[in-house]
Amino acid sequence: MKKVITFIVFVFTIQVSAQTQYDKGMNKAFELWGANKTTKASQLFERIANAEKENWLPPYYAATIEIIDAFKIKEEPKLIAKLTKAQKFLDAANSLSPNNPEILIRQALLNVAYMAFDGQKYGMSMSMKNAALYKKAFELAPENPRVILSKAESDMGAARFFGQSTKPFCKSIQKAIDLGKKEKIDIKYYPRFDVNRAEKVLKQCMK
Repeated sequence: MKKVITFIVFVFTIQVSAQTQYDKGMNKAFELWGANKTTKASQLFERIANAEKENWLPPYYAATIEIIDAFKIKEEPKLIAKLTKAQKFLDAANSLSPNNPEILIRQALLNVAYMAFDGQKYGMSMSMKNAALYKKAFELAPENPRVILSKAESDMGAARFFGQSTKPFCKSIQKAIDLGKKEKIDIKYYPRFDVNRAEKVLKQCMK
């Protein structure tokens, strides 16, 4: 009996230690990201993903950093390399958590990065892909504030491209803000809704 108890304590200690290492790693990665050390943050999320093989969040965040950085790139070969890397992370996250609305809208943002770089070349194909992605995301999570805001921003971008008003989408942004303020998330490191950023988007929408 004593050996069984010792074994249980040993296993529990390993689990606690592993969880602690995961928390330390995730917190450090977010700290690096907040300090704009995006390459180091992405690399750390990737290392965590390799260790946490059943957790979709580390590759999701690694992909997110690569996608956001892609919007700053001016040369197409570098853009493709960056987004190809991001796609691998997203594919890994999706394999662990299929039909996840958070991953779907992140995929849509990756597609937007292509469109923002060259609307003439990528606009038609990527906009069609995003229409399908948002349709699925809304079917899965119609009250998810990140899904609502992401779709509204996409619609705003399309409206601006065609010289149309963005005001029809302001109502959706306000809805996202209202839902985001009330949202309760129990999963550690799960994507949060950024109310401050959404309010800035709303101001832009109303111009």
